[in-house]
Amino acid sequence: MAISKAKKDTLVADLTALLNDAKLTAYARYQGLTVAELQELRKAAREAGVKIKVVKNRLVRVAMGEIAVYQDTDTTNLVGQLIYAISDSDEVAPAKILAEFSKTHPALELIGGFNDSGKAMGQSEITTLAAMPSKNELIAQVVAQLLSPATDTISGLSGGLSGIISGLEAKAA
Repeated sequence: MAISKAKKDTLVADLTALLNDAKLTAYARYQGLTVAELQELRKAAREAGVKIKVVKNRLVRVAMGEIAVYQDTDTTNLVGQLIYAISDSDEVAPAKILAEFSKTHPALELIGGFNDSGKAMGQSEITTLAAMPSKNELIAQVVAQLLSPATDTISGLSGGLSGIISGLEAKAA
């Protein structure tokens, strides 16, 4: 069933707003997924702050054409049935959500993406990005590295003190 011109204009306006604020947009082929599986993907994405959109690729191209950053972006990979994952707060989450979901649902195939500067990413780049730790995980790793010398010193001192105390108790007995 064809959709009206007004509905298309509304969809393009919504997509334009989403893409304009997006830090990363990842897309994947989803042919073969059931409606229940798509709902499961939407739920996982919602929990991660990622928006999932299933729209015609032509409408995505029109929306991208209205944003200066995306006007020269290569859109040749936008063919077939694609699902778009978009995040305005995390540079890794859309790719990570689609990649994690594709591990348990092989019908979903991560194809590519666009970053906030308009650069098109191929399948290898987006897969590598999906394998990276999230922003919060990276922060936790840095904090752990910064705290490790203090932790090592404290455990060394406490181990040494207990050894000295044990030695003194043995001499006193």
